[in-house]
Amino acid sequence: MIRITYRWKVKKEDEAQFKAAWAATTTAIRASTPGARGSVMLQSHQDPTQFITMARWDTLADWQAFWGAAKPPEMETMHALAERLSVETFEEINDYTV
Repeated sequence: MIRITYRWKVKKEDEAQFKAAWAATTTAIRASTPGARGSVMLQSHQDPTQFITMARWDTLADWQAFWGAAKPPEMETMHALAERLSVETFEEINDYTV
């Protein structure tokens, strides 16, 4: 398993729409894309305009096939509502969450 973190900057007035777009996007990707396992969204307490979305994928190759040119069409609405600050890939070593 791998995790992909996306860091976003969202204007306060776009926050509700961004959250809804993320939910729709992650649901659609999980349902239609091989290897996609869903995503979690985090909002910073220190700067509420900053969000991290963390996607889980079976393999790096699965994510790379989806990622393509770095702005997949499935994520277009999210990009219209927020500035993507970074993308980083991580190997999942263990997960002790319940």
